[in-house]
Amino acid sequence: MKPAITVITAVYNGALTIRDCVNSVSSQSVLAEHVIVDGASSDNTIEIVRGLRPDATIVSEHDRGIYDAMNKGIRLAKGDVIGILNADDLYSSPNVLAKVLEKFEDPNIDCCYGDLLYVKEGACGGSDTDGQFQVSRYWKSGTFHPDRFRWGWMPPHPTFFVRRPVYEKFGGFNLGLGSAADYELMLRFLVKHRLNTTYLPEILVKMRAGGVSNASIRNRMMANMMDRKAWQVNDLKPLPWTLYLKPLRKVSQWLLRPPRESE
Repeated sequence: MKPAITVITAVYNGALTIRDCVNSVSSQSVLAEHVIVDGASSDNTIEIVRGLRPDATIVSEHDRGIYDAMNKGIRLAKGDVIGILNADDLYSSPNVLAKVLEKFEDPNIDCCYGDLLYVKEGACGGSDTDGQFQVSRYWKSGTFHPDRFRWGWMPPHPTFFVRRPVYEKFGGFNLGLGSAADYELMLRFLVKHRLNTTYLPEILVKMRAGGVSNASIRNRMMANMMDRKAWQVNDLKPLPWTLYLKPLRKVSQWLLRPPRESE
């Protein structure tokens, strides 16, 4: 039976966290194809995946980085809808993908996104069945309007689901954009091409805290430059303050508290 949804995971030496990721996909209440694109890991990542999910589609070879790996996964995907779950992350409940697919029952919907919960490194531990973890940040996305991008808004990419024909028509990740490749893709889909998207107002993904783009002031400056380029390559013009508001929006993520049942 053809899967309705494909989850793509790019990984490199992810033995410490890949178990949580794979288990969270396997435990979903709907059939999900899991495509694992490994960058020729030197640890036992692939052995763990094969032991947990023998039916997974696995590619293990050198690549040009995480977005190259994601593009490979998109080309391999058989599902009607594609989601991308990082090797460090996991779905918040076994019903996430079922709720996403409910949104795509509307044939006019091209994309769907939700909320994201950051947790402390190593806090998810094991299979996360007891739900005990320490919340770091809460990314509450809110409803969508294309103009919100000009005010520094964007949806969290790990919660972003897209119909496969959208990738076939408008392309995958731009490898020249560095860590802003996911931002550029969503900007291209939602602002340039005005694809129909919908908001699922629930925490869909638990993400281990971290992130290259915010690791230092230098990295933040580089990320800002790439964010600007993301607008340029799409022939779009941000407002003068757009790219300064984007990192400032993260302040609210530290202040908001998630719903009690998600803590």
